[in-house]
Amino acid sequence: MKKILTFMFIATIGGSLLNASQSLNLESALEILKSQNLEIKSAQIDIESALQDAKAASANHYGKLDFIQDFARSDDAGNVFGFKLSSREATFGDFGANEFMNNMGQPDQYTTPPNDLNYPGSRNYFQSKLKYEVPLFTGFMISNYEEITESVIKIKKLEKSKLLSQKIYETKKSFYDMALLEESISNLEVILGNIQTLENMTKEMIKEGYAKRTDLLEVKSKKGNVERLISQMESNKELLYHYISFLLNQKVTSIQTPSIETKSVDASAQEIVEKNLDIEMAKKALDIKKSMVKVSEASYYPTLGAFAEVSTADDTFLGEANDHKAYTLGARLSWNIFSGGSDSANVEKSRLEYIKMQNQLELANSGIELAAQKIITEIKSLEKDIDSLKKELLLAQEIYKNYEARYREKLASMSDVIIKQSEEIQKTLQLQQTINQRNERVFALEKLANGENR
Repeated sequence: MKKILTFMFIATIGGSLLNASQSLNLESALEILKSQNLEIKSAQIDIESALQDAKAASANHYGKLDFIQDFARSDDAGNVFGFKLSSREATFGDFGANEFMNNMGQPDQYTTPPNDLNYPGSRNYFQSKLKYEVPLFTGFMISNYEEITESVIKIKKLEKSKLLSQKIYETKKSFYDMALLEESISNLEVILGNIQTLENMTKEMIKEGYAKRTDLLEVKSKKGNVERLISQMESNKELLYHYISFLLNQKVTSIQTPSIETKSVDASAQEIVEKNLDIEMAKKALDIKKSMVKVSEASYYPTLGAFAEVSTADDTFLGEANDHKAYTLGARLSWNIFSGGSDSANVEKSRLEYIKMQNQLELANSGIELAAQKIITEIKSLEKDIDSLKKELLLAQEIYKNYEARYREKLASMSDVIIKQSEEIQKTLQLQQTINQRNERVFALEKLANGENR
């Protein structure tokens, strides 16, 4: 048994180490993001909360059933007499009949207050009551509140989708930033290798008297500069891993980087507007404002409700409950005839807010279309810059090789070689930064189009 447990333990640990050592690809990262990101989990809770609000609104159709239990003791004449009536135990003696009969024939008997009625002894009162109330007509208020809660649910779902789109944007950008850093580091390491070769060659030329010590110092200075850039990029990689771990809510130490250039979104500005989540949320908000107009108009209508109750009362808890039981059935119509014009003012205010939301929806449509057009234009411009920079980088690399060969033949100075190498490094970094800018704009356009959530 111990051997079996030991084997299972080793197998489990081995599997965990294998999983930990595997690099995370972008597709898997996005799946983890959807299920583990804490902000997305919070957004789901908001949806569930809105669903409960919708249930509460629908519950108003069914009315409410209350159980009411009264416990009281009083010597107040009105209360004591009422307690006896409620428990069906009132007698003529409660009206002072005994005093009346004992004093018959006395002329002031009819005006003398009966002591038994006005000064009764203390009495306990226990009443148990079930009361059911149901609205029959509320001026369409309940149905309109149901529509509002349904719209709120849809808005909460859209908010979650928007948040997810934002986190997808951040995750994809992080992966492509990592790819860019690794590509930049790789290019700089090639340049660092070239500088090392140049350093070794300079040392040999110094020995032979063909180069100066200052040439070697220039080479070492450039080498230190490139090493510093590589170190900065390694630090940025570490920060990116921390950020990806934060997004996925778990430790990430290795990822599979995609190609450094991503495909652009194939959609027109108008198509992007039609898919945009902010526009959809604005439409749902407009629906809410429309329902709010109807809710305010409910004040023009009467309200009708019905109720039913059964009860029993005694001076002891549930004493003689069957003999003392009672019921009441009824309905109530309520209609506000005049309120000083406040109802019409509220309706007009709701109507104006609805009109305002219509204008905001139109403004949002125009704003999103403008933003999409701007991003599309920026992507096209950056793509042209990338093509141009690739050609300029090739030229800079050839020029550097040419000056390196000329330095060996003592036809160029070390300063000239370092300058040309600096130009190559500058073009390399400029190209990588431009690619990164283009990727960011592509992801921004994708987020605007909500492409990942469709």
